[in-house]
Amino acid sequence: MSIDLKSKFLQVYESLKSDLIKDPAFEFDDDSRHWVERMLDYNVPGGKLNRGLSVVDSYKLLKGEELTEDEVFLACALGWCIEWLQAYFLVLDDIMDESHTRRGQPCWFRLPKVGMIAVNDGVVLRNHIPRILRKHFRGKSYYADLLDLFNEVEFQTASGQMIDLITTLVGQKELSKYSLSTHRRIVQFKTAYYSFYLPVACALLMFGENLDNHVQVKDVLVEMGTYFQVQDDYLDCFGAPEVIGKIGTDIEDFKCSWLVVKALELASEEQKKLLNENYGRKDPGSVAKVKELYHTLNLQGVFEDYENKSHEKIITSIETHPSKAVQEVLKSFLGKIYKRQK
Repeated sequence: MSIDLKSKFLQVYESLKSDLIKDPAFEFDDDSRHWVERMLDYNVPGGKLNRGLSVVDSYKLLKGEELTEDEVFLACALGWCIEWLQAYFLVLDDIMDESHTRRGQPCWFRLPKVGMIAVNDGVVLRNHIPRILRKHFRGKSYYADLLDLFNEVEFQTASGQMIDLITTLVGQKELSKYSLSTHRRIVQFKTAYYSFYLPVACALLMFGENLDNHVQVKDVLVEMGTYFQVQDDYLDCFGAPEVIGKIGTDIEDFKCSWLVVKALELASEEQKKLLNENYGRKDPGSVAKVKELYHTLNLQGVFEDYENKSHEKIITSIETHPSKAVQEVLKSFLGKIYKRQK
């Protein structure tokens, strides 16, 4: 991705933000304007921006030639809608998980003046998306499809988050509920739709395509999203905090992580007992025992094996797609995540 695309993308953020803090539907005063601006700057542009930039990249590959100024702006605006959606999920997610840091800084709700106002900020972030879409896409033939797509994906993500939360209910810590199929369902709905399918679907709509004709694209992207989350689970435990920007807490949080699911598959009765006694406990000793077991079971090797097989499988699916341009889009996506370190 070129440096100028990223700076162009950030320029579009400033423009969208400026519209939102002057939105005529609400009478802003200095305090509310300042609050929204600070809240947006803190939560929206701070990540890697992969999801948003992917809309622009994908649209470029579909079009196969240079984009006009207007097309760049619109593709960036759609990309930012996904970053807004992500920010909304993360702000609320961090409260639910009682997290401390996000993207290398304290979670928004942890700031002294913010606290539970963050819940409403999440709602505000969610409401910015249709404002942006309405301002810039209202006259487009695919406007209704865009609204529909965002609503659909938000529903899938919230439902995925729900299965994740009710599977990890404290007080009912039963590892027996955890299986690869549970993990897969959570990942597919909670992460894969909004992080992988949504950016490409936005580009396809902008390009004039009907999403009903692209079920195969959705399937490949959901597969990629699953692989991405398995990497994430792996990095949560084995990644270096200074590289990944956060301290992993999946073990303490009793998360249905790919690692624990794999460990349960491979463990002896004795090792399962150790997992049941230590997984989901906050004390460092228990966490260390779980990590030690992961090493004993060679989960690093198991992960590498999974990574290679998964990559092969995804490449094979991509190459059966009739459109070369769509193949390019999918391969560029895969290239961004294969063997990532953070």
